[in-house]
Amino acid sequence: MKDENAFSVQLTSDTADAAMVCGIRLLLAVFAVVICVVNPGGDVHLSDLATVVCGAYALHSAALFALMQIRLSSMPGKAIYWYDVGWFGLIVYYSGSSNGYVFLLFFFAILAASFQFGFREGSRVTLMSAAALMLVALLAQAPEQRWHLLWCTSFLLALGHLIAYWGGMGLQQKRRLALLRDVSRLSNPRFGINHSLSSVLEKNRVFFRASSCILVLQDGDSDKWLLRTATAANAGTSIEPVRLCASAMPALLAFAPEHSVLHVRPRLKWWPWMGGTRVLGRGCSKWRRFGGDAGERLVELLEARAFISASLRLRKGQGRVYLMSARHGFSKADALFLKHIVAQVFPMMENIELLDRLASEAGQRERQKIACDLHDSTLQPYIGLRHGISAVRQAAAPDNPLIDDLDKLLAMATEVVGDMRHFVKNLNSGQLRKEPELLLALRRQAEQVRQFYDIDIVLRVSPAIEVSDRLAAEVFQIVSEGISNIRKHTRARHGTIEVDCSNGWLQILIENEGDGAPAPAFTPSSIATRTAALGGRLLVKRPGDGGTSLQIAIPL
Repeated sequence: MKDENAFSVQLTSDTADAAMVCGIRLLLAVFAVVICVVNPGGDVHLSDLATVVCGAYALHSAALFALMQIRLSSMPGKAIYWYDVGWFGLIVYYSGSSNGYVFLLFFFAILAASFQFGFREGSRVTLMSAAALMLVALLAQAPEQRWHLLWCTSFLLALGHLIAYWGGMGLQQKRRLALLRDVSRLSNPRFGINHSLSSVLEKNRVFFRASSCILVLQDGDSDKWLLRTATAANAGTSIEPVRLCASAMPALLAFAPEHSVLHVRPRLKWWPWMGGTRVLGRGCSKWRRFGGDAGERLVELLEARAFISASLRLRKGQGRVYLMSARHGFSKADALFLKHIVAQVFPMMENIELLDRLASEAGQRERQKIACDLHDSTLQPYIGLRHGISAVRQAAAPDNPLIDDLDKLLAMATEVVGDMRHFVKNLNSGQLRKEPELLLALRRQAEQVRQFYDIDIVLRVSPAIEVSDRLAAEVFQIVSEGISNIRKHTRARHGTIEVDCSNGWLQILIENEGDGAPAPAFTPSSIATRTAALGGRLLVKRPGDGGTSLQIAIPL
């Protein structure tokens, strides 16, 4: 698959916020220059160096604003706010350390960093700003100026950390809402319950920066349990469950069904109160210590430092979700949010499983009906056609110039009858849509197009493809329609079909060569309809050589 993909999903910065921040920075710099030049009333004594520093900062701000306008720069990174702190320190120093209002400039950097990058970066910028003010205070000549700046420093530290905290909370709430939106979005039943569960586990693993996400579910009313584990190694794939007995995983089933669990291994063994296992009962508001050593045994077993866990409330059976971290700890807020996610998402997963089972049963009955219809209405006429061609071939004289054409027609009819019998057999048994059959069917169709229509179709299918049976059937129909369009609507002798899975997307590329003339505007309605039904997107490109390229992306 080509590297250029119009539908690749990337986390991009908000350019509108970036332009606003750069505009406010430029406005502050311009006001600083105006104050230095006009200096109304002459109450504030500003040196010429203060005007020079403010002018240089204004040029710096104007350059950043211009780069944002012509889109040569993305959202400013963390370093830009550290530069702002340096500029503000110079402005405070050269404007006179007794000018108390100037230190308020630092709050611009603190606000912007906190609401863009969160609490940690806001706290760092606050400490850096306080350090800059402290340095200016140490360099001040008069004692009253020094004490005034130290008072400003304490005010900056207190209010700056408060801003950083609320900015981090706002950013965290946005991320949580985005996660809830993603995991609550109803999955297409064509993708199957395994793929839906795998997607939810992976999204949670990434959000909490965990090393693994483990789901254990009771298999109906039996004593068997289904174990799924999402890690960075199997990201983007459908995780098949492992069936185990309860006695095979006592560490994962050691907690009561009504408990949410938080375990953090203390970094120092002689400070045990800094870690340990805590549980929160259903309907309770206070966490309490867990008496056993189940949490410690679990982190030792999975080579982790901390974990959070929430139980599942299902109509049938029970289950539990674990998020394991090998590097950092979790907080009580993380455990509570995981509890909310579980309560929101997994009832929906049960509905998807029910829809998936109903769709499979309905699909099986429909396949049997279609198989009967195909056998009676389509296969029999083809068999009659083959017999007719065979009779004409036998009646023809040996020197008849149409002998070769009749042999070719007879071979084509025989092959079509064989393919249709194979199709009906697999359709009736429900085995048509498995992945090996999909690949075999695509290769067979490409070979038929090459043999009968002299169109060379190059088929490239990634071995990493892992899709459900119903999605494989949709892929087969999309690719078949694309090959048919190349045959019907173009004069191309060569085409390319590429199917690949990457970054949680199923990507299909259908291309045909051009003849040098501009290709007419054309959007395949059947392919567009099937792609939209799967929640995907279709992009039609027409290179200058007259060829056509269909780029299809289907979310997994």
